[in-house]
Amino acid sequence: MGTTQLHEHPRRSAPQDKARLPLARALIDYGLVTPWQLFFALRCQSSWNATLTEILAAQGWVTDSDLNAFKAHSNNLRQVDLARTPPSKDTADLLTPEFCLKHSVLPWAKLGTTAILVTGRADHLDDLRAALPNDQKDVLFALADECQLQDHLTLHHRRFLTNAAETSVADRDSCRGFTKQAALQKCLLVGLAFLLFFAACPIPNMGLHLLTWWTVVTLIAATSLRVAALFRHLWPTSRAPPVPPLRWTPAAPFTLPAHLTRNGRRARLPRISMMVPLLHETEIASALIRRLTRLSYPRALLDVVLVLEENDNLTQDTIARTRLPRWMRVVEVPAGSGLTTKPRALNYALPFCRGEIIGIWDAEDAPAPDQLEHVAYHFAHATPDVACLQGVLDYYNPYTNWLSRCFAIEYAAWFRLVLPTLTRLGFPVPLGGTTLFLRREVIEEVGGWDSHNVTEDADLGMRLARRGYRTELINTITQEEANCRPIAWVRQRSRWLKGYMATYLVHMRSPRQLLRELGPRQFLGFQVLFLCTISQFLLAPFLWLLWGAAFGLPHPMTDILSHNAMLVLVTTLLLSGTTNGALWIAAAHISNRPRLYPWVLSMWLYFPLATLAAYKGLVEMLVAPFYWDKTSHGKTVEAIDHDLSAPTKSKQADS
Repeated sequence: MGTTQLHEHPRRSAPQDKARLPLARALIDYGLVTPWQLFFALRCQSSWNATLTEILAAQGWVTDSDLNAFKAHSNNLRQVDLARTPPSKDTADLLTPEFCLKHSVLPWAKLGTTAILVTGRADHLDDLRAALPNDQKDVLFALADECQLQDHLTLHHRRFLTNAAETSVADRDSCRGFTKQAALQKCLLVGLAFLLFFAACPIPNMGLHLLTWWTVVTLIAATSLRVAALFRHLWPTSRAPPVPPLRWTPAAPFTLPAHLTRNGRRARLPRISMMVPLLHETEIASALIRRLTRLSYPRALLDVVLVLEENDNLTQDTIARTRLPRWMRVVEVPAGSGLTTKPRALNYALPFCRGEIIGIWDAEDAPAPDQLEHVAYHFAHATPDVACLQGVLDYYNPYTNWLSRCFAIEYAAWFRLVLPTLTRLGFPVPLGGTTLFLRREVIEEVGGWDSHNVTEDADLGMRLARRGYRTELINTITQEEANCRPIAWVRQRSRWLKGYMATYLVHMRSPRQLLRELGPRQFLGFQVLFLCTISQFLLAPFLWLLWGAAFGLPHPMTDILSHNAMLVLVTTLLLSGTTNGALWIAAAHISNRPRLYPWVLSMWLYFPLATLAAYKGLVEMLVAPFYWDKTSHGKTVEAIDHDLSAPTKSKQADS
């Protein structure tokens, strides 16, 4: 076993007993840092969840090679070069690959009956020993480069890690059983049953009656939710207290407010891992890295993981030409069974994350520079059942064309009005795919994301609710690129609606169990969110026909229904239309974009595109339920040249 000694230097050639000195004094004695650098790091360490050496390295005051040599010397550990002395095959099964990745450890050799483990984090030996299985408590440790350690694990446990990423969610909670044949057979059987029922029914136009009234019922349910959102906006019952300034500067290290304690102890600023899945992102990759460097969160606590697919040579080449900061790294997802989805990539990258809070950004995102400070503040005083925080999504290109204007209005209504209303009503929250932050222990408890669900975010929100966890909204904004090309917009929306269909079918496999786990209130909210949404988009043509009847155009129902019944239908349509218009105007007002007011009138032409997307999604549910219709980013000037300085500062969203 190879041993690497400290660099020969007059100030560092100290006796072995210096390893027993306090760490701070040892760093000074070995000449690695100056007193003022050490004082700064000690001040930060008192309120950050980071070790002294991690803070010094994050500031760039100590090189990795010097730190590794110092850690090995001060902890009396051997340094191991895994490229020259790889682990013994006899130790391969001592620890699971997931445990090894999470704790940066690897079984390396045996000394008699005692195992020797190599670790990339000598600062956390006590925590590592406590986490080891009971039969491994007496192991010995050696020190290796953390990147070498991870490379070895990904190379030699490729099949295990990819299989775990694809099957992390239990069968009963996953839609991976939706094969093409099974989905097609079920739909054919249901369709045949309906045809036989309508053919045998003695009531004339029974099918037309049922579809029309079901469309109206779901319309009333959806309208009621929008009315509640408007009432909450116009007559709020309470206002959230303003978040104090949380900006961190080198001169004044950020700490959580003194009154925020946990179990009687001062809360420490947490380490946050942000996963950013990338696929074919040649245009946006460099802009993304430039935006993330504007984050103000302490670098010692920031862990940004760029998640790339193994076969995505375009994005890999783009990243390779960019110099990444030390707090940003790349994880490549191996090709597996042919499944290439965002949730699969997230599941694979999760064990590589170092943070106690796990967050997600998309490739085109421009998060507020102080966003992570707000996440830390909110989690610090949230109750234990709050497992997830959802930020506000907005667009930095709302005026590119008509489609981006309508998209901006829709997003503002959803994130600033509807989602806060869902939380106020106690309904489950379908998460957005980005700017969401999770407690690590919770996301590991629920099995991560369903790798086969193309709206893994909404599905995760439901699984969290079923286990008794809550999602809260935070007052911080992430701006992203509005999809403003019609064909690309339809493809993106079809994926969302297909995922809603899959999520609904998965959770309704056992309605009684779902009702028991969610409770009546959340069960009702689940039906309103998913069943009503799917029904409204698929049955929108029936609404269009009813609108035509309201203006005197011929309609089959006018000859069947009484005058009073038609009056009820027309009144419902007018109320729904008025409510939608008011909601969109309020959304444009809250987002401080008065130039969008005139475009509210054109929203009636915008949502028929979603109906087209719904039928595309329905067809894909039959023939390609797991197909991920990728949305390309970086197609507008704003996506590449957008300036973060003013528009992305955290604002008080009405949530």
